[in-house]
Amino acid sequence: MKSIAALQAAVTAAAPFDGEPSNAELDAIETEMPLILADVDLLDAQIMAIDRTPTELDERRIRRARRRVLAARRALANAETAGAVA
Repeated sequence: MKSIAALQAAVTAAAPFDGEPSNAELDAIETEMPLILADVDLLDAQIMAIDRTPTELDERRIRRARRRVLAARRALANAETAGAVA
Protein backbone atom coordinates (compact mmCIF):
# COMPACT_ATOMS: atom_id res chain seq x y z
CA MET A 1 0.00 0.00 0.00
CA LYS A 2 1.33 3.42 -0.96
CA SER A 3 1.16 6.24 1.53
CA ILE A 4 0.19 9.71 0.30
CA ALA A 5 1.36 11.48 3.45
CA ALA A 6 4.46 12.78 1.70
CA LEU A 7 2.35 14.26 -1.11
CA GLN A 8 -0.16 15.84 1.23
CA ALA A 9 2.31 18.40 2.57
CA ALA A 10 2.85 19.71 -0.96
CA VAL A 11 -0.88 20.01 -1.51
CA THR A 12 -1.54 21.85 1.76
CA ALA A 13 1.67 23.85 1.79
CA ALA A 14 -0.24 26.99 0.79
CA ALA A 15 -1.61 29.39 3.37
CA PRO A 16 -2.85 27.62 6.47
CA PHE A 17 -6.61 27.20 6.51
CA ASP A 18 -8.20 27.82 9.88
CA GLY A 19 -11.71 26.87 8.76
CA GLU A 20 -13.11 30.40 9.04
CA PRO A 21 -14.13 32.59 6.09
CA SER A 22 -12.04 35.65 5.42
CA ASN A 23 -13.40 39.17 5.78
CA ALA A 24 -13.66 39.46 1.99
CA GLU A 25 -15.72 36.27 1.84
CA LEU A 26 -18.00 37.50 4.61
CA ASP A 27 -18.48 40.81 2.79
CA ALA A 28 -19.36 38.94 -0.42
CA ILE A 29 -21.91 36.82 1.44
CA GLU A 30 -23.43 39.91 3.03
CA THR A 31 -23.67 41.60 -0.36
CA GLU A 32 -25.40 38.56 -1.87
CA MET A 33 -27.69 37.90 1.12
CA PRO A 34 -30.86 39.39 -0.49
CA LEU A 35 -30.40 37.03 -3.45
CA ILE A 36 -29.73 34.07 -1.16
CA LEU A 37 -32.89 34.77 0.84
CA ALA A 38 -34.95 35.21 -2.33
CA ASP A 39 -33.65 31.86 -3.62
CA VAL A 40 -34.59 30.21 -0.32
CA ASP A 41 -38.11 31.67 -0.55
CA LEU A 42 -38.44 30.32 -4.10
CA LEU A 43 -37.30 26.87 -3.00
CA ASP A 44 -39.75 26.94 -0.09
CA ALA A 45 -42.61 27.82 -2.44
CA GLN A 46 -41.61 25.07 -4.87
CA ILE A 47 -41.22 22.48 -2.11
CA MET A 48 -44.69 23.25 -0.75
CA ALA A 49 -46.20 22.45 -4.14
CA ILE A 50 -43.97 19.54 -5.12
CA ASP A 51 -46.09 16.59 -3.94
CA ARG A 52 -49.46 17.85 -5.08
CA THR A 53 -51.11 19.66 -7.93
CA PRO A 54 -50.30 23.35 -7.41
CA THR A 55 -53.28 25.48 -6.53
CA GLU A 56 -53.76 29.01 -7.80
CA LEU A 57 -52.31 30.27 -4.52
CA ASP A 58 -49.23 28.05 -4.95
CA GLU A 59 -48.73 29.33 -8.49
CA ARG A 60 -48.95 32.95 -7.31
CA ARG A 61 -46.54 32.27 -4.45
CA ILE A 62 -44.01 30.69 -6.87
CA ARG A 63 -44.46 33.49 -9.39
CA ARG A 64 -43.89 36.17 -6.72
CA ALA A 65 -40.84 34.31 -5.43
CA ARG A 66 -39.41 34.10 -8.96
CA ARG A 67 -39.93 37.84 -9.39
CA ARG A 68 -38.13 38.50 -6.09
CA VAL A 69 -35.19 36.35 -7.26
CA LEU A 70 -35.01 38.22 -10.56
CA ALA A 71 -35.23 41.58 -8.79
CA ALA A 72 -32.46 40.58 -6.37
CA ARG A 73 -30.27 39.38 -9.25
CA ARG A 74 -30.90 42.62 -11.13
CA ALA A 75 -30.07 44.72 -8.06
CA LEU A 76 -26.89 42.74 -7.46
CA ALA A 77 -25.81 43.04 -11.10
CA ASN A 78 -26.53 46.77 -11.09
CA ALA A 79 -24.56 47.21 -7.88
CA GLU A 80 -21.60 45.32 -9.33
CA THR A 81 -21.77 47.37 -12.53
CA ALA A 82 -21.97 50.62 -10.58
CA GLY A 83 -19.05 49.51 -8.43
CA ALA A 84 -16.97 48.63 -11.50
CA VAL A 85 -17.69 52.00 -13.15
CA ALA A 86 -17.03 54.10 -10.06
